[in-house]
Amino acid sequence: MNAPLRPDATPRLEDFPYRLSDNVRFADLDPNQHVNNAVYATYFETGRVTLIKDRSYGLMPDGVTWIMVRLDMHFRAELRWPGTIEMGLGVVKFGRTSVTFDQVVFSEGTCVASAQSVSVLLDEATRKPKPLTPDILANFQRWIRHGAKPA
Repeated sequence: MNAPLRPDATPRLEDFPYRLSDNVRFADLDPNQHVNNAVYATYFETGRVTLIKDRSYGLMPDGVTWIMVRLDMHFRAELRWPGTIEMGLGVVKFGRTSVTFDQVVFSEGTCVASAQSVSVLLDEATRKPKPLTPDILANFQRWIRHGAKPA
């Protein structure tokens, strides 16, 4: 059994069931020659959107969409170009209309950034929050972060 999750604990990539890789782009750099802090939001977005919008996972049935309502980022180390990154994502909480994700960006085995984000399910027609369906909840189960016990 894993220890309880602590926000200040150094994340381990293996605790995140959804993973993908990407390249650090030269355009990601700021005048300090490291990846600009704002770019990390796009890395985290790539992880969430790639998972949620893949229709084969059943997380976005017809007539609904997701919006992000919160993103808290923790910058842990510098990231430079050139290089590749590994991104990880895991569900840590279910609300009535929302899902909370823990997310990480790793480079060469080091966690360079972590985040917690909240996405809300919306009815596409009304643009109002919509309760998570039993099917959506069931389809998210495989993406629960190791050690998390989402309510």
